[in-house]
Amino acid sequence: MRDYAWLHEYCLNRFGSAAKLEAQLPQPESAATLRALSDDRYLSMISLRVFRAGLKHSLVDAKWPAFEEVFFGFATEKVVLMSAEHIERLMQDARLIRHLGKLKSVPRNAQFVRDIAAEHGSFGAWIADWPVDDITGLWTQLAKRGTQLGGLSAPRLLRMLGKDTFVPTNDVVAALKAQGIVDKVPSSLRDKAAVQTAFNTWHAESGRPLCQLSWMLAHTVNH
Repeated sequence: MRDYAWLHEYCLNRFGSAAKLEAQLPQPESAATLRALSDDRYLSMISLRVFRAGLKHSLVDAKWPAFEEVFFGFATEKVVLMSAEHIERLMQDARLIRHLGKLKSVPRNAQFVRDIAAEHGSFGAWIADWPVDDITGLWTQLAKRGTQLGGLSAPRLLRMLGKDTFVPTNDVVAALKAQGIVDKVPSSLRDKAAVQTAFNTWHAESGRPLCQLSWMLAHTVNH
């Protein structure tokens, strides 16, 4: 595995200057911002991620005001009470994306948000306080305790929220393969641990957040 100095030098050469590189890099949200976001907004973002999966994001986003309306602004105490019959009736609403499995995930994820809030004070506190040096552990918990948050949905959700994370996109995985860190998409606990260790090393060397390292790594892949 090459060190951060190589990664930085490669990206400097690719973008031409430190100023141009820095202007491109993403920035994570602060812990205070993540903690301040209300539980209904977390449920909305979780649901948005679920519905975006496999669909054009602009299509889902255009319909989202209707989702906010029919799911009571994603107020968890209301959504969790929605019956199966209520959800099935939403399949008749042409304003929505009528995917029964994804619609059913909303009340289930409302319960997930409420359970976490009961344990940690708020869902935002749980997200904010999770250590980034074990961010793959948070992916695992989101997939295990949430609904339809497996695969890339967990890291992509965290990226949407602004929680610092790397995302194993095709380009990032290709770069990790080139570095000899993994030989396939990191889906096993062993491979995820190997990738986490690599990012932790680069983070310690550079002081950069994981999202910036992930972005830089993706740009070492030539197209």
